[in-house]
Amino acid sequence: MWQVLEHRRVDRQLTKAPREILKRYEKWKDVAILSGPSGLRLIKGFHDEALAGEWRGWRSSRLGLQWRVIYRVASKDVAFYIESLTPHDYRRP
Repeated sequence: MWQVLEHRRVDRQLTKAPREILKRYEKWKDVAILSGPSGLRLIKGFHDEALAGEWRGWRSSRLGLQWRVIYRVASKDVAFYIESLTPHDYRRP
């Protein structure tokens, strides 16, 4: 079984998220704990993908059209490190 370790800011981000996103996040955590990274990749709805650029080494999963969970996998610790749960902003600066 895998561990899911959340950054302390995730609690604050969860209070701003809609109820449907909270339910999807709980499902995401269930799949992550039971199946690990391979289980997340099998569920097409999460669109799990590796990130590039500044976020190289991190991964992203969709929780809805807008919301994302950003995380890193530590295989040796058998753990997911959740960095952020955020609404993805498509606007260019």
